[in-house]
Amino acid sequence: MSHKESFLQYLQIEKRYSPHTVRSYKNDLDQFYSFLSKQGLPDDPVAVTSHDIRAWIVNMLDNNYTTVSVHRKISCLRVFYRYLRKEGIIKSDPLEKVVLPKRKKTLPVFVEETAMNKLLDDCSFGDDFTGIRNRTIIEMLYLTGMRRSELIGLRKQDVDLSEGSLKVTGKRNKQRIIPVVKPFVKHLEEYEKARNEKFTAAVNDWFFISDKGNKLYDKYVYNIVNSYLAIVTTIEKKSPHILRHTFATHMLNRGADLNSIKELLGHANLSATQIYTHNTFEKLKKIYKQAHPRA
Repeated sequence: MSHKESFLQYLQIEKRYSPHTVRSYKNDLDQFYSFLSKQGLPDDPVAVTSHDIRAWIVNMLDNNYTTVSVHRKISCLRVFYRYLRKEGIIKSDPLEKVVLPKRKKTLPVFVEETAMNKLLDDCSFGDDFTGIRNRTIIEMLYLTGMRRSELIGLRKQDVDLSEGSLKVTGKRNKQRIIPVVKPFVKHLEEYEKARNEKFTAAVNDWFFISDKGNKLYDKYVYNIVNSYLAIVTTIEKKSPHILRHTFATHMLNRGADLNSIKELLGHANLSATQIYTHNTFEKLKKIYKQAHPRA
């Protein structure tokens, strides 16, 4: 087993990273090894120098990678080399002397509240299983702020409609409870009814399923969100993550406090949540009983 393979196995088994995260690490390492190969450099991580890593950074910037992407890929290398050092494979870390380019601060893109209301109030999703499920997915992402991977990993037993709550498993298998407002509980009940009428209860344990009764996957959810957001907004990015940004921004605009949003989003620290304060342009004249615009 190569160093890369043992590292990826370590992430999956010991660190219990999600399959999506492990794939991201693998892709970044594959790209790094490909760069080394094209430069005629050995692909042995023991032989890699800080100069080689700096050359890769320059190469990425020359190929119009954003500083955010560069930071993420080098972060992958840092974790990889920390693992190699922990295992005694290397004695010194070549990344210790690597300085990264300054990251440009970009504001999270979000969908305007009027556009989301138009989508959920005026657009027709259809009354069949597919339409009801697609609407429920859009609402789930927007009303809870959960990640796409969290939505895909949601199991039937994680949804407690009697209590109006969801048990969500986030990054590094950290779990949190998200409350669900009553109007959305009714929509979840409608989806469950449509799902149970189309498929037997024993088809699988996943809450959201495809038209064929299988577990959803990343591109499947992306295509659903992208197609419906295209109806009401012209923003360039129309991904599930945009609905997460939209949730946080609208909550802040409606008077929710930052710590509450942090807990709902499942952020490890407040600094990750604070970026949404830059999008809060509206000054409220009163405090709403319920912060979310569709509550």
